Amino acid sequence: MVSLGFENKLWEMADKLRGNIESSEYKHVILGLVFLKYISDSFTERYNEIETSYPGMEEDRDAYASENVFFVPKDARWEHIKSQAKQPTIGQVIDNAMVQIERDNASLKGVLPKNYARPELDKAKLGELIDLFSFNIGSKEARAKDVLGRVYEYFLKKFGTTEGEFYTPPSIVKLLVNMIEPYSGRVYDPCCGSGGMFVQSARFVEEHSGRLGDISIYGQEYVATTWRLAKMNLAIRGIDANLGERDGDTFTNDQHKTLRADYILANPPFNISDWGQPRLIDDPRWKWGTPPATNANYGWISHILSKLSPKGIAGFVLANGSLSTSRSEEYTIRKSILEEKGGYVDCIIAMPSQLFYDVSIPVSLWFVSKNRTNRLEKVLFIDARKMGYMETRKHRELTEEEIEKIYTSYHNWRDGKGYQDIDGFCKSATLDDIRTHDYVLTPGRYVGIEEVEDDGIPFDENMLKLTSELAELFEESKSLEAKIKENLKGIGYGV
Repeated sequence: MVSLGFENKLWEMADKLRGNIESSEYKHVILGLVFLKYISDSFTERYNEIETSYPGMEEDRDAYASENVFFVPKDARWEHIKSQAKQPTIGQVIDNAMVQIERDNASLKGVLPKNYARPELDKAKLGELIDLFSFNIGSKEARAKDVLGRVYEYFLKKFGTTEGEFYTPPSIVKLLVNMIEPYSGRVYDPCCGSGGMFVQSARFVEEHSGRLGDISIYGQEYVATTWRLAKMNLAIRGIDANLGERDGDTFTNDQHKTLRADYILANPPFNISDWGQPRLIDDPRWKWGTPPATNANYGWISHILSKLSPKGIAGFVLANGSLSTSRSEEYTIRKSILEEKGGYVDCIIAMPSQLFYDVSIPVSLWFVSKNRTNRLEKVLFIDARKMGYMETRKHRELTEEEIEKIYTSYHNWRDGKGYQDIDGFCKSATLDDIRTHDYVLTPGRYVGIEEVEDDGIPFDENMLKLTSELAELFEESKSLEAKIKENLKGIGYGV
């Protein structure tokens, strides 16, 4: 998570931009500068190392490429940009820096923003904004964190958009990756956002003594600015990825039609109501049934399953309603993927509330697999709703120990190595058990504690609704009492 001090600094930066540009644009202006500062800090750190160990080689580009550090031309380095911050031409200076960086680093071609010279961006405020970048965000320590993605999430949280974007919390990403273990093969995210799933997958491979080249990365992103951000985020880490020719809608403009992935990680936008279903009625992805036009959740499930290779496994986030919806189209799909060939659903995890910053709706993690020969007609249910600690008043995080407890339980079950049901936490349920519950996949139904159905409505909203209904009942009671008294009087029994 972005630290409080860093958050305060970002807010101060955003505050500088108040005026004649929309608040939704703040993040794009600042993220471009964050990227410049990020790669410049990284370059400077490497420059100093070379100066100490190999004096005279400071401008040798190979010395940077060998460490996955971008070479930054002199006029694009932060010290030069900062020296020009008070000049009216600062917008053009930044645009030129972006052009030079793209010219010298082919993986960034056509990705960086180059619109800082536009008239509506106040150049005095832009210069003041540059002066606020006093912190180092490109050192080796900073590069170990998903800085670009987290800064992006911050601006989504503060300034919200109509684009349906939100950032997947690091603890969820880490759990997803450790569950499916993408050691080698094709890794795919159909709604990749800023690329956080890929960053964590690459980190997982390296932490387990693998080679980054052992995984091939494929992704797609609908929002153009987010697609460019993902390209930037992966490029600065030296991660090669095929994110399609450009941004595009995964349902109606699938840019990886022939891909069959070994691992799929995804956090699809929840409950999207207008997702293009009428144009996709006969789509081959709907082999288990056509998802309803008014909710994309089962469209994502079907798309993900259709993209798996014969040995593939997927982990993804969905709103809790998907576990128990009785809408006929969704029920049909859920029943089909549980019954066909012994079932594709491997594991369901109920997550605690408040893991997302601005999404209060309860979520669960789904794991589906095409290679379940040793666990046919079985599903592992895990109830993690009581896990986590409140990092802030509104935000919850899972501990490393809790993440490990979850994925170790799953691996033991999957591999047949000493797994045991734990009352209230995990249960290996048979397909007969699931049939008894009419194919509802809510973990609380199975783990041994009575499930309190969560409708996803925030407490305050629920209380307002209940008290309003109670007031109506009281009024109705008074009215009935008056009528009864009136009727009694009519037959000579007044009270």
